[in-house]
Amino acid sequence: MELIEGMLARRTTNGPFRPDGVSREHQHTLMRAAQAAPSHFNSQPWRFVLIENPQTIERVAQLSGESMTDLIEAGVFFERYRKYFRFSAQEMDERRDGIHIDHLPGPLRPFTRQIFSDAGLKLMRQLGVPKKLGEDNRKLVAGSPLLLAALLDKTEYRPGELSGFYSVFGLGAAIENVWNAVGALGMGIQFISTPMEIPRNWQAMQALLKVPPELELMAVYRLGYLPEDQARPSIDWSSRHRKRLEQFVFRETCEAPEVEVSP
Repeated sequence: MELIEGMLARRTTNGPFRPDGVSREHQHTLMRAAQAAPSHFNSQPWRFVLIENPQTIERVAQLSGESMTDLIEAGVFFERYRKYFRFSAQEMDERRDGIHIDHLPGPLRPFTRQIFSDAGLKLMRQLGVPKKLGEDNRKLVAGSPLLLAALLDKTEYRPGELSGFYSVFGLGAAIENVWNAVGALGMGIQFISTPMEIPRNWQAMQALLKVPPELELMAVYRLGYLPEDQARPSIDWSSRHRKRLEQFVFRETCEAPEVEVSP
């Protein structure tokens, strides 16, 4: 039950970590948790890079912050992910997916629902929001004591073939094991996603990590120990809602939604 309770309590860390370095013991514990994941024919296609060098972390932070600024400034981020944003507790409760934007800078609060419109984007530019968000993002990554790069072996990862699916499935299971294990170590984890949105920055990331031709860089995460008090970023959200069983589970065929039984 402790394992299940830990999985149900899983969180993504949007705020800063403590500056303490992550112990080598805990790093290896997380890697062993990743290694325990299932993979097709026990192929174990995953590879990981543990990154503690401050200069490397700072460069990743710069790429992440610049990517965030560019995405917000151009309106690409909101256009691409608009369907996931919710603007009220009622909407969140009805949909039970996406993220509830419940924390905004004062000048933007009256325009919550219009924030992703052309007028809202213009206002954000005038207020310097893209640069502020980019800098916030840079600081979060730069203040992380540990980064984790996840890669796939191309001898197994062949997109367009079943091996491509099997490899991504296996890496997903390995990362999920890490995500669930960090809580037991007093740690947090967050996906560093923005450089992936800008091809030139993702290429710079691969060059920085000296990724060889036989490996494919798939994702980068930041990790660290959690402080007791978490300060919220300038723009933040909550995403604890999950769909009800009848919204995503069926019984026998796809025509019969599952009926949830009250405990």
